[in-house]
Amino acid sequence: MAVPVEYYLVLSAFVFCVGVFGLLTRRNALLFLMSVELMLNAANINFVAFSYQYGNLTGQVFSLFTMALAAAEVAVGIGIILVLYRNFADVDVTEATTLRW
Repeated sequence: MAVPVEYYLVLSAFVFCVGVFGLLTRRNALLFLMSVELMLNAANINFVAFSYQYGNLTGQVFSLFTMALAAAEVAVGIGIILVLYRNFADVDVTEATTLRW
């Protein structure tokens, strides 16, 4: 007996909403990265659920590309966070406005 696709969609919507909430309410750069990762994982759940429903592997391939994109995003994000911490001794993103010319 298989789990219905609707359960995966509800889980994905919940995870995406948690990611959006974290993105809008937090000022810490690390929590920004974690929130974006949650949103990307919600998209991956959708890709895999619809791939399972329609019986093809396209959604799973897109999910792999999304995971590669998430890994690249984390690599760049950690570099930005290190520069923020080195310059301001804090990872608060509201301090980054002083980095402008």
